[in-house]
Amino acid sequence: LGRTETAVNNLNPVFGVKFQVDYHFEEIQKLRFALFDEDKCATQLYEHDFLGEFICTLGVITAQELSDNRIITLTLSGRKLDKKDFFGKSDPYLEFHKQGEDGTWMLVHRTENTLDPSWKPFTVPLISLCNGDVDRNIKVLCYDYDNDGGHDFIGEFQTTAAKMSEAQNSVEVEFDCINPKKQKKKKNYKNSGFIIVNSCKITRDYTFLDYILGGCQLMFTVGIDFTASNGNPQEPSSLHYINPLGSNEYLAAILAVGQIIQDYDTDKMFPALGFGAQLAPDWKVSHEFAINFDPTNPFCSGVEGIAQAYSACLPHIRFYGPTNFAPIINHVARFAAQALQQEKAAQYFNLLIITDGVISDMDETRDAIIQASKLPMSIIIIGVGNADFVAMEFLDGDASVLRSSTGEEAVRDIVQFVPFRDFRNAPKETLAKSVLAELPQQVTQYFKQRNVPPANSAPK
Repeated sequence: LGRTETAVNNLNPVFGVKFQVDYHFEEIQKLRFALFDEDKCATQLYEHDFLGEFICTLGVITAQELSDNRIITLTLSGRKLDKKDFFGKSDPYLEFHKQGEDGTWMLVHRTENTLDPSWKPFTVPLISLCNGDVDRNIKVLCYDYDNDGGHDFIGEFQTTAAKMSEAQNSVEVEFDCINPKKQKKKKNYKNSGFIIVNSCKITRDYTFLDYILGGCQLMFTVGIDFTASNGNPQEPSSLHYINPLGSNEYLAAILAVGQIIQDYDTDKMFPALGFGAQLAPDWKVSHEFAINFDPTNPFCSGVEGIAQAYSACLPHIRFYGPTNFAPIINHVARFAAQALQQEKAAQYFNLLIITDGVISDMDETRDAIIQASKLPMSIIIIGVGNADFVAMEFLDGDASVLRSSTGEEAVRDIVQFVPFRDFRNAPKETLAKSVLAELPQQVTQYFKQRNVPPANSAPK
């Protein structure tokens, strides 16, 4: 990626060079920091003395977001604008320009043209509109749109984001729209109409990284399908059979996803639950049991702990059925509901369900997902084996909005389904990438909908 400057004769250097790294939440990104003692002005590293190195993942680094994350939302309208068209109908549009350091003006945003002249509200990053400086000049130009591209200039004015932001709580800010040529020609010229800022809001547009850096913990729960359709785990044909390499599709899925998510939870203690099996001593079917058989403490230490508890529980349960998802979804939803009242973004819950097939309680599962969509929660489903996963695709909600049995719509899409078979011959990183691709967006969408800022953010 690059090198820092050399700190001369300094055993406690603080390096000033910054590196830009593309951040991919859904991949394990390993970084190596290698330290060298510069001996001569040579470009080849081997010509310098290697002092040591440090390797870590990007997820464990404490970072600082340097960019300005404020956004400005504007609603504007026009009044008494000069008519430019022969038939008296004008359809004006506005252009916003910011001034560069060299004094030149650069186009930042162009509105649509409208006969009304009331333009649709629009949002731009404050850094785009005025380099984040609310007192920097902004020039607004008004044109009358023509189909042939020969748009007629109506007028212009200059303002600042600070001045426009006086327009709120039904107070409007009005600007004279001036045509300098007309102003020179006509002695009694006042303006070519008015541009009104109906409302202006400057807010913060938090990113996934803002929430993570603000201390939001990604709580991770695994739900494992132990129904009879998986086959006898003692036999090689079973999806739960652990091969001589010590793996199967269930373990591969747990490791692929868990290895990434565990970096975003400080205590790395994860509940691991099973469903669809009969348990000793009375051999009743359970649809939400701790795979370590400790209902008061179902937590496993890290992804390795989940894998160990999974392997250890296999001989002690009887695979049964049906395949019910709702109990395990509602189990996690109860914890997510406790985090509902958080004023700052502290916790977000992720349920990874690994299953081999058709859901038996489809209506209850749909209802559970609809309720969970209102909570700080996402559901990842990985289908193992070669079953028909049409129902899972339906729950994913990418094609259409998921509805409950009573017709209630999901407030947001929280389910991501991925069939493991699509990734059998691919590097394990690609499975994690596909499974986790939607999660950052789901986290930020939830907190933004509820107007919940990151935990250590400055007040607006």
